[in-house]
Amino acid sequence: MLVNFILSGAAGGLLIGMTGIGGGSLMTPLLVMGFGIPPATAIGTDLLYAALTKAGAVACHQRHGNVSWRTAGWLLVGSLPGSGLTLWILQRIPASPLLDQMLRQGLAVALALTTLALWKRRALPKPTDTPYARIWTPVLGFFIGILVTLSSVGGGALGTALLLVLYPSFSFSTIVATELAHAVPLTLLAGLGHLRLGHVDGTLLAALLAGSLPRLWAGTRLNHHLPEKVTRAGLSLLLLGLALGLWHSVPGKIA
Repeated sequence: MLVNFILSGAAGGLLIGMTGIGGGSLMTPLLVMGFGIPPATAIGTDLLYAALTKAGAVACHQRHGNVSWRTAGWLLVGSLPGSGLTLWILQRIPASPLLDQMLRQGLAVALALTTLALWKRRALPKPTDTPYARIWTPVLGFFIGILVTLSSVGGGALGTALLLVLYPSFSFSTIVATELAHAVPLTLLAGLGHLRLGHVDGTLLAALLAGSLPRLWAGTRLNHHLPEKVTRAGLSLLLLGLALGLWHSVPGKIA
């Protein structure tokens, strides 16, 4: 089982380095459905895994000068308060089968929204008004903070889609690197909050990191060579399948 965790971490690290996506969108449902990890533990552990893995990816991208730190800061203005609010609410909900069911459903919905964002983002309008972009960046960042803290999913794909819409002059490499830079403090805050709630498995976290960190460099290299439409289509189909699988795994769900 430990080897499987390491291999899963390696796959996640490769995808994170390449697309900025994969920390929560792929790893959390894999832990829940593939390995039977309780949703709360999978979410909490994955948030810290994503924070540390994405920190390594940011370092790789920064060598190429791809990160727009100002834009990442505008996202954090909204996402950190959203994360803090969600953690405050979670602290007041006792652990129960109902919470487990809510987390599974929330994860499935987050995956579906992520899939939609990936698939449709080229069809979205592309505003070029910089003041407009700066107003909406923290507002939408607030909702990303809520979504990431609740399910560990959505930061990479939804954040990437948001940046593509609001900052059309950015290259795809800059979009990926900037969202990664935004995700590090957000997932770290959310992960530490879940750690306080007892939702982190230290052994699982170490195994995932042992696989992911060595693969980051390869992922960032692929980022400069693979066509965006190829990675977008592949990830969209995979995430949709995971969303459907999670939704149908919820006992007593509303049809």
